[in-house]
Amino acid sequence: MIKRPSSTRARSWISASLLGVAAAAALGLALFTSTPSLAQDAAAAAPAAAEAVTAAPAPEATAAPVAEAAPAFPTLETSVPDKGDTTWMLFSTAAVLLMTIPGLALFYGGLVRSKNMVSMLTQVTVVASIGMIIWALWGYSMAFTDGAGLNAYVGGFSKAFLNGVTTSTVAESFSVGVVIPELAFVMFQMTFAAITAALVLGGVAERMKMIGVVLFAIIWPTLVYYPMAHMVWWWAGPIGAAQQDAAATVAGAGLIWQQGALDFAGGTVVHINSGIAALMGALIAGPRKGYGKESMAPHSLPLTLAGTGMLWFGWFGFNAGSNLESNAYAALAMINTFLAPAAAAVSWVAFEWIFKRKPTLLGAASGLVAGLVVVTPMAGFAGPMGALISGLVVSPICLLFCSAVKSALKYDDSLDVFGIHCVGGITGAILTGLVVNPAWGGAGVVDYTTCKAATLVCDVAAYDMVAQVTAQAKGVVITLLWSGILSAIIFFVLKLIGALRASEESEVEGLDIADHGERAYHN
Repeated sequence: MIKRPSSTRARSWISASLLGVAAAAALGLALFTSTPSLAQDAAAAAPAAAEAVTAAPAPEATAAPVAEAAPAFPTLETSVPDKGDTTWMLFSTAAVLLMTIPGLALFYGGLVRSKNMVSMLTQVTVVASIGMIIWALWGYSMAFTDGAGLNAYVGGFSKAFLNGVTTSTVAESFSVGVVIPELAFVMFQMTFAAITAALVLGGVAERMKMIGVVLFAIIWPTLVYYPMAHMVWWWAGPIGAAQQDAAATVAGAGLIWQQGALDFAGGTVVHINSGIAALMGALIAGPRKGYGKESMAPHSLPLTLAGTGMLWFGWFGFNAGSNLESNAYAALAMINTFLAPAAAAVSWVAFEWIFKRKPTLLGAASGLVAGLVVVTPMAGFAGPMGALISGLVVSPICLLFCSAVKSALKYDDSLDVFGIHCVGGITGAILTGLVVNPAWGGAGVVDYTTCKAATLVCDVAAYDMVAQVTAQAKGVVITLLWSGILSAIIFFVLKLIGALRASEESEVEGLDIADHGERAYHN
């Protein structure tokens, strides 16, 4: 089954010419030569085969030799976590928490008006906190256990309340025989669930009731996020896939995994998922009072940039941590998480400079986030130059949706969650199908059915561009339909029971005072 970067070193190069942005003076033609794709760290060799035993010869007869015992695959019971991998995952988990509190909270808080700063900080904090609690109660089980008849869509409740998860249980990485403590995996994935629900708040910022926020924080992850995580990331694991045929592995996996779609760290699960949900919320809640007629400029761009920096730092745990072990592929994901956002920031600012005559701090911050979004699904699959090019490409696309498309359609996606996360996530998901190509400097994918017990090394699978891009597109469509339809229903129900939209008086006064009785600033 092919779901990971190859474990054999592929030496391939790609030269690609990038046409720079033309303004009064051309930025020029840049020629980037990709570096050879990295080889996955070799897994520990299987225990040596037992020495052949020879029976005592009968008188005047030669004993037949006993065949050497065949090496056996490791099992979850015999695999022991490495302290280095465990430490890496604990750090990555804490880094993703920093992305949310205070990273995302400050990023969003700086973008709203000062009268809604406390409200934004509170909403992000409460949604993330509720997300962590319900992840432990039922979310982890729904996302990462077998779902019997509904297994393609959602898991079951066999690990509800973390039943059976102990200091002795383990979870597999993407190398045969390499494991981490299951508690580390539970916590790492918990932070993903927490930030994804919080991201949606940007679409309905400055007008959603606090009671609606609380209800959303419970209902939306249960109906949307947990099934989506299961559909994308649930599969037999390296040991299981290496010991059964491909058809059995596919049949037991989540729906989007079955399509062959690659999503290293959450392009579909996190970004397209939250982005389309934010759009549904914005449409059903309606625009803010005075939208399009009065200024709604960010009240503190310095705070927004501070939040952006925390997001970027935490994203190294988000992307490189998704490798689930500390090896060369974690390093690959990390360098890609440097290059893509850097390129996207430059690209966004350049386009603003050309078409709006002024490069802005808001544009630089928006470009950084767009680059982080686009690299998320490809972080461990793309070569560094593939990630860099993807960053250059994503910014003009997101800028178009955040300005021209939003203005033309007149929807109030307050903080451009749809324009950056959904559109950037779609761009990244499709580009992943291209940049994974070993001939273009990508890391390739591995066929676990070729793994050899003696060496635990697997062969690289043949790359088919049409098939891979088609699989990526299917994953995008399924995510848009699942999250879009269910999110619309959830927001509509909240509106029906009067829990969605704050009153006109509260909006005018500001949600800080109306909902919380606090102010961010006192003059």
